[in-house]
Amino acid sequence: MNGRSGLMRAVGLPFKSITKGYFIFCLLLSLIFPAGLSSAGESAVQIIEPFISIEFDTLEGFEPVHFPKIPVHTEYSIMSEQGDSFLVAFANSSASALVYTHEFDVYEYPVVSWRWRVSNVYKNGHAGIKSGDDFPARLYVMFAYDPSEAPIGQRMVYGALKVIYGEYPPHSTLNYVWANRPHDNRYITSPYTSRSILFIMEEGMSGKPQAWAYEIVNVVNDYRAAFGKSPPRMAQIAVMSDSDNTGERATTHFDSITVGPAP
Repeated sequence: MNGRSGLMRAVGLPFKSITKGYFIFCLLLSLIFPAGLSSAGESAVQIIEPFISIEFDTLEGFEPVHFPKIPVHTEYSIMSEQGDSFLVAFANSSASALVYTHEFDVYEYPVVSWRWRVSNVYKNGHAGIKSGDDFPARLYVMFAYDPSEAPIGQRMVYGALKVIYGEYPPHSTLNYVWANRPHDNRYITSPYTSRSILFIMEEGMSGKPQAWAYEIVNVVNDYRAAFGKSPPRMAQIAVMSDSDNTGERATTHFDSITVGPAP
């Protein structure tokens, strides 16, 4: 097992956040809910501030996750381009992740947005099959396990895992991925565990490797669609680029991750 199912692991608005990530977040909301005019002639749509805004000026707040059976780790660093900083992930027959340590309440803040771009997709990638379970870009929403709401059998299993790893693994995850080709279904069960669902966000290359792709999702709605029930309340964000199964390589950029309320 390559460790995907074992993923264990400030708020505020710096100026750069307002000019880029926060602006993108509000722009997407305005596209979904066009502003109307009140009787006073003012916009009826209020600007909604994100609860979490990650612009990758530093890696403060992130913790690396390494998998015991995967000796080569994906390399993560901060890069600047025309005054804009973002996260760079370089995968080369490797896998590892970065987890943002701040939790959020998915019922208060269900909307997650981000932008990413990849240098290439994997020729031998295949969602849903272990040998092809690699993606140049993944964004995880990891839902926390709550022993007070778990049946006794699950408490025993998670209790044993806590003894081994020092903390509880996630209860379940949504894994938004950049796939290499079109798929019939938008979401696919992970080949490693039924507690992780792959959501296909991008399929193949647009022909412009330097172009950013912008994403926005409602994780509560996606969880209900994927698992057929409501999610646990607390969650964390993680990012990953992996190529340990396919033996390929890619360079991926992540930026402007926000978590906020629904309009």
